[in-house]
Amino acid sequence: MLAVDESARHEIDRILRSEAFRSADSLRRLLVFLAEKSFSGEGADLKEYTIGIDALGKPVTFDPRQDATVRITARRLRQKLADYYQNEGKDDPVVIELPKGRYQLNRQNRPLAEDNIPPIEAPAPPRPALRISAWLAWSLTAAAVLWAAYATVQLRQKQAADHAPWTPELAAIWKPFVESPRPLLISISSPLFFDIPGIGIFRDEQVNRPEDAQNSPALTAIRKTLHPPRIEPFFSYGTLGGANAGFVLGKTLGPRKSDISLVYGHELSWRQVSQNNVILIGSPRFFNPQLANMPVQTELNLEPGLGIRNLHPRGQEPAVFVDEDTHQSGIAYTLVSHTPGPLGDTDVMGFAGRSGAGIAGGVIWFSESASAKTLLSILRKPNGEIPRYYQVLLKVRFQDSVPVEASYVLHRELHPAGR
Repeated sequence: MLAVDESARHEIDRILRSEAFRSADSLRRLLVFLAEKSFSGEGADLKEYTIGIDALGKPVTFDPRQDATVRITARRLRQKLADYYQNEGKDDPVVIELPKGRYQLNRQNRPLAEDNIPPIEAPAPPRPALRISAWLAWSLTAAAVLWAAYATVQLRQKQAADHAPWTPELAAIWKPFVESPRPLLISISSPLFFDIPGIGIFRDEQVNRPEDAQNSPALTAIRKTLHPPRIEPFFSYGTLGGANAGFVLGKTLGPRKSDISLVYGHELSWRQVSQNNVILIGSPRFFNPQLANMPVQTELNLEPGLGIRNLHPRGQEPAVFVDEDTHQSGIAYTLVSHTPGPLGDTDVMGFAGRSGAGIAGGVIWFSESASAKTLLSILRKPNGEIPRYYQVLLKVRFQDSVPVEASYVLHRELHPAGR
């Protein structure tokens, strides 16, 4: 049991205010939860399921046997605490530890040497300014924003059901996800960022996995120029458009589907997609690379840095659809793909594009009764059948990062492999 004294509480507060934990939202939530349980003497009895539900915002359907979020987050917290005490907290009188294989925090007093008086250091020379990507300027803390939006929707399901227009056309589009007995996962893309203590947050748009950081010329230059004590990868940011899209989907589908969960894009596993229906929001490069290959040959693909590639143009169709934007306002193309899951018996709907506002506009278009009616009239074959799998390209006009209008461009029917 963590000793209940003021020094332990002060140490927890000190850790939470540190640079190391400043942007680590999920680790902060877990640390606060474990500290309170350890203070109260309940730490030894904590289970993964309880931590997932109460600390990390998992739904009641959370299964620790299939979802390793708690173990992964605990491992990250353990490492983050070790890093903190090697750097910022090296002189703290109290040390807080999370032993391996346990969820109860330990507290230890650190012996203080009488002569251990830190020298006064000369002011450090000014560091050269980092060129932070403009993309970061439009980022939000996705973990808190998305979960708050989703929780609000869940709490207001009944009110939303009373007022949201759920037409036969919307029911037809979302039937594979709403009427399926399988749980539904909504996964928001989570780009990789790097926390550089004392300097700021940086993103190299060419690096989307922590293991590729060593090959980044930009990060190599930062190390050589600024000599930071460490560069910490994390996935705590997403676009405002992604948050908006997640909120719209929650409001639209929440009243009609009880077992919906949110999953970080980088944590979404092949097993989860093979056992659940999934809606992906964001560029495919920000999701687990294992999800890249579904049992279907696509006709339209998002190419990073370019646009939407039209593999087999028809008539006067262009081979590439390129966004026309100035970051805050302009035109963006959004690709909506409904495909089978990895094993062919689940459904995956992806909303992808180079603009967060464009993606949000695409989700809104698929959630409104008028556009749903338009979509079904376009998709319907002469025999009255509606394709099960398809891709739809939308053109979204946005102003001040807010989608104001979306329109249909083209679509393709998809045929699963072997059919």
